[in-house]
Amino acid sequence: MRMMVFVKATEDSEKGVMPTTELLDAMMKYNEELVKAGIMVGGDGLKPSSAGKRVAFDGPGRTVIDGPFAETRELVAGYWLWEVKDMDEAVEWVKRCPNPMFGPSEIEIRPFFEMEDFAEIVTPEIAEREARLRAEAEGR
Repeated sequence: MRMMVFVKATEDSEKGVMPTTELLDAMMKYNEELVKAGIMVGGDGLKPSSAGKRVAFDGPGRTVIDGPFAETRELVAGYWLWEVKDMDEAVEWVKRCPNPMFGPSEIEIRPFFEMEDFAEIVTPEIAEREARLRAEAEGR
């Protein structure tokens, strides 16, 4: 089961406050554990939203919005992409994570949709196209 694991932003992360050497080392050790266990597929920290942009959609219209963005607690400061057997396993791994921020913080876990979730509407052609695209993306 694929999971996206979000490290939620804090005021410090949005200000661009960098981690201490000790925290960076602890996170690297944790990432090494994830890799050795075959859990971690990918992951990284993200720069503050001031370095980002959003594209708002309204019908055919597109509006580009420059960061920073409001509602810090709704922003993402980093992520992992994990392959786990179920949500319980993901929760257990997150509970082992060092606190990624200096103060209170949150990590959110969300499962990906899989093609089986669309079984009622997917055609054989769509399934074949999705499998081909996934194989091409993984081959990069």
